[in-house]
Amino acid sequence: MEDLTPGDRARYARHLTLPQIGEAGQARLKASRVFSVGAGGLGSPALLYLAAAGVGHLTIIDDDAIERSNLQRQILHADEDVGASKAESAMLRLKQLNPSISIDVHSVRLTSENALNLLAGHDIVIDGTDNIPTRYLVSDACEMLDIPWVYGSIYQFEGQVSVFNLEGGPNYRDLFPTPPPPEAVPSCEEGGVLGVLPGVIGSIQATEAIKVLLDIGESLRGRLLIYDALDMTMRTLNFSAIERESITELIDYEGFCGVKTGIMPFEEIRPSEYLARRKEGWNPLFIDTRNDVEASIVTLPNTDALIPHVDILMANLPQERDIVFYCRTGERSAMAAYALAQSGYDESALYNLAGGVHAWHLEIDEEVPKY
Repeated sequence: MEDLTPGDRARYARHLTLPQIGEAGQARLKASRVFSVGAGGLGSPALLYLAAAGVGHLTIIDDDAIERSNLQRQILHADEDVGASKAESAMLRLKQLNPSISIDVHSVRLTSENALNLLAGHDIVIDGTDNIPTRYLVSDACEMLDIPWVYGSIYQFEGQVSVFNLEGGPNYRDLFPTPPPPEAVPSCEEGGVLGVLPGVIGSIQATEAIKVLLDIGESLRGRLLIYDALDMTMRTLNFSAIERESITELIDYEGFCGVKTGIMPFEEIRPSEYLARRKEGWNPLFIDTRNDVEASIVTLPNTDALIPHVDILMANLPQERDIVFYCRTGERSAMAAYALAQSGYDESALYNLAGGVHAWHLEIDEEVPKY
């Protein structure tokens, strides 16, 4: 391990006085390598505190660009960063906070093809993801590489944290052996999230990571911490490993989690093409598949009805007209179109507005808010 410099001793003085850390522990943090999957709501506080704590190397992967709606909770980024890469923005902010650490960034998506190469050589992984397929990917890759990882999840006013794959302890698949149906897992864009919630959960993730790196205290290995901001309560559920085969290869996690990929039984249509066809006389039903709160933020012109995607099969939509579905980014509307196709509707009459409201903002009208 590298020796501490005079600058290190000044910066980390409050750590050095802690008997559980001291100079040896701080030097251990300096030699540590942490991988963060995401630089958004959870990644922001976790990365800020890991950088401030003196973790010597951080690797960040995030393929998203910053949107103004992120800034309510993603405190790594500023208003002037809107449109920039989250990974690059995170690196600049963390370097301002602690110029003595090294940082690698990857502005790409973590996939089965790159995960093993990217995660190899790190001491611990921070889960800052917002989707279940990536969590199973992180879990399997860490199991294959024998790397512990700190799980975090947020929704509305509740958050969860655990430590997986630590010293032979249970993994994500032991707690969640099978993924839930995609329509049963609402995202933060659908249900909302309290802005400070990821600050609490991400800070706990950073705490757990530091404890694991220093081998101090009692980690959340085999325990799921559940935090309720409304009640201001924390409780833990114990869990253990189950009998299952070891993971030996990475798979198609979108398919494993039931996310529809490949050729869909409906047509994708861009906003510009949709408007051009309407000008030529096409008159499809235009259905918003979001919720009423989102609709109050913005509703696209000529919308015929607001029907959340989970209720689409109960809406008794006419089968003699073409139908175009839209949502925020095109995912929930695709589920609605898929559900109708599977229930017997003519596939050639079903359309998904590709990119949803966000694509409309880019292609048609910049006054339409991206939220």
